[in-house]
Amino acid sequence: MVSNVVYAFLSISLLGGLLGLGLAVASRKLAVKKDERVEQVEDVLPGVNCGACGFAGCAAYADAIVNKSAEIALCTPGGSPVTSQLSDIMGIKVELSGTKYVAKVHCWGNDETRTSEFSYQGIPDCNAAYLYFQGADTCKYGCLALGSCIKVCPVNCITLDENGRIQVDKDVCIGCEQCVTVCPTRVMRMIPHEADYYVACNSLDKGGAVRKYCSVGCIG
Repeated sequence: MVSNVVYAFLSISLLGGLLGLGLAVASRKLAVKKDERVEQVEDVLPGVNCGACGFAGCAAYADAIVNKSAEIALCTPGGSPVTSQLSDIMGIKVELSGTKYVAKVHCWGNDETRTSEFSYQGIPDCNAAYLYFQGADTCKYGCLALGSCIKVCPVNCITLDENGRIQVDKDVCIGCEQCVTVCPTRVMRMIPHEADYYVACNSLDKGGAVRKYCSVGCIG
């Protein structure tokens, strides 16, 4: 009885060893060699996985650059420095732009400066509120200030201030444009980082109409 148990144990151990050896040999023979440049490109990318390049993340973009000939100038967070490094790795010359763009809210209105048509009591999300007559405010072009942009920002540079206005820290913004994409009123737009002035109003109405529903709206 004992000899049968020992025999069975040895048989299973031998079979396991042979299968393990077979798998090891197969993994070596069937292994797909990974282009070293993929890792080099991924190391250069900022790693925020914001998706601004149009790919699922930095790893997917790195693979697309090396294996699918994707453009190397799609990383807005990395800007010109990253594009320059990618150019050296891939041996591709590209024309670099030195202008950095950041997001800015083109609306300075809040509950104290503009009128409303009704009271919204739904989900605290701009896109949800927009489904109801394009928002509760009389102005249909302004910031709904319910924080959809805050939720998608990968670097947490967007906040809601004490006056109920959305603010963007331009020195932290990486220009990924996620907030621009999610904003239903398109009040979030990109401007040059070094811009000294911008029009903080998104309304397309005539001045007379704007004056009636917003005390800080642009009328000219």
